[in-house]
Amino acid sequence: MWKFLQDHWGDGIEILLLATCIYQIYRSFRATRGAQILVGLGAILVVLTLVSTIFKFEVISFIIKGAATILTIALIVIFQPELRNGLARLGSNPLFSFSSTKKLAFLERFADAVISLSKKRIGALFAIQRGISLKEHLDSGVVLDAQFSPELAMTVFHPKAPLHDGGMIIADERVAAAACVFPVTEREMKDRSTGLRHRAAIGLSERTDAIAIVVSEETGGISICENGVLMRNLTEKQFREKLAEIFVSGKSSHENESGTQLDLKDPLAPSSNRDLVSD
Repeated sequence: MWKFLQDHWGDGIEILLLATCIYQIYRSFRATRGAQILVGLGAILVVLTLVSTIFKFEVISFIIKGAATILTIALIVIFQPELRNGLARLGSNPLFSFSSTKKLAFLERFADAVISLSKKRIGALFAIQRGISLKEHLDSGVVLDAQFSPELAMTVFHPKAPLHDGGMIIADERVAAAACVFPVTEREMKDRSTGLRHRAAIGLSERTDAIAIVVSEETGGISICENGVLMRNLTEKQFREKLAEIFVSGKSSHENESGTQLDLKDPLAPSSNRDLVSD
């Protein structure tokens, strides 16, 4: 046994590295649109390979072998958003981050601002840029390029302020723009208390890897949206912990399946559905 370990210890390390890489790829692609495409392509290839092998279809076998190179390039193009997102998550890992203290300070200021807006019941919509650029949506608003502060957030989202109607984009821990227009999700919402801000947050997170934060004007409820998943009615503690999980630990909303199930419906939302109308 000892001689076997001496002769093959390198193979064990290689297997461990490959398993780690495959697991990280699985985590990055899990519960994304790219995962559905990958499953579909894999199913087609498996079926075609089995059929060509069983019935000895030489033409189909030739096409599958010849298309391998083209398919590799096609997969890179198809999964370009997922690849960028995965690389961005890798770069934001604490092992590769040299500005974790600065990031924590920003998250603390941001959480204080959101909680202050919630207590005053001032509606707000934030989008924090990650790997995918939000320039397309930034151009729809007013460019600010200012240092973020709770006072600035309160000023922008004050109901009588000219920039309150729209979303604020935060990039590189700075306020890039305000009064930005975000795409509204096309998904049918069963809960009619889901307002326009929440629908815009879902729509933006479906198309990009940005994290959207919503403060309800009617209830003061705090919501976080990631990858099209809306988590509502977060307490102050839950909100701070969720921010730390996403931006410090690098966990996504799909990786918290074993945690506490968050309420997806706002129990205080009125039945009048007033929140569906733009503020």
